[in-house]
Amino acid sequence: MEHLKLQGEVLASGLEFPEGPVAMPDGSVLVVEIAAGRLTRVLPDGELRKVADLGGGPNGAALGPDGHVYVCNNGGFSWRTDAGFTRPTGPAAGYAGGGIQRVDLGTGAVQTLYTHCDGVPLHGPNDIVFDAHGGFWFTDFGKTFEDRILRGAVYYARTDGSFIRRAAHPVLTPNGVGLSPDGSVLYVTETETSRLWSYPVLDAGGERGQLGSEPWPSPNGGRLVHGLPGFQRFDSLALEEGGNICVATLVRGGISVFSPGGELLEFHEAPEGYCTNICFGGADRRSAFITLSGRGQLFAARWPRAGLALNG
Repeated sequence: MEHLKLQGEVLASGLEFPEGPVAMPDGSVLVVEIAAGRLTRVLPDGELRKVADLGGGPNGAALGPDGHVYVCNNGGFSWRTDAGFTRPTGPAAGYAGGGIQRVDLGTGAVQTLYTHCDGVPLHGPNDIVFDAHGGFWFTDFGKTFEDRILRGAVYYARTDGSFIRRAAHPVLTPNGVGLSPDGSVLYVTETETSRLWSYPVLDAGGERGQLGSEPWPSPNGGRLVHGLPGFQRFDSLALEEGGNICVATLVRGGISVFSPGGELLEFHEAPEGYCTNICFGGADRRSAFITLSGRGQLFAARWPRAGLALNG
């Protein structure tokens, strides 16, 4: 395993716990600010422009095929700041569940598409990825209280609000989600276990949103790709064009790169421990935009390989 240090620059500062970066064709980057409850555009010169007020805790975002941005809203956190470093500590005082939101980038109008699945509330939607058929997969992290944890799940949904399916459950703190280059494998990270799981994507009779399942003792139906030793935690992920999985890794602070076969290839050390998300942009998709959430920064670095072109 090769240990590297991220070489780049802080593109923007003063963000309120940024996550969910989306590289846009015009060179700007969209991020959610979880602590501020808003969607923000970061211009190439670092200028910040508010796109929309979302409320709650906007957590992950993706550009849809209709040009709108789809946001996983976790319902909100409580926060603690020490010496300029901010971190979530639990649910917000007014927490009432999470949901999936759609944002019109032209007007800033926000629509809530989903708050429940089959009558069961969404607890903390976290990360999202579109497939080639116009639908999207998303993780629901669950919710952690002082005395209990609401377990999470993986869902599939359509953009028009007409269909949502729970595809994998229970998953313990599912966070990042991404698709292999051919769309046949779904990858999911678990935060508290620092495990990366994979699921075959099924298309039985043309019906979307179904995953293959490993038998017991798999705790969630997934196949274990890799699990890191020691006290580390996984956050979001992004795929490279060649199929490697780049996982934002907390505590140690950086990006862990895994092969589809489960080998830990590289670790790219970040400037802080709350290295939460990565996305790829630029003409060659080798510009890596990484959120350093504790200090409220968006970091830009050159990546050794091209990122995967996303559906949407």
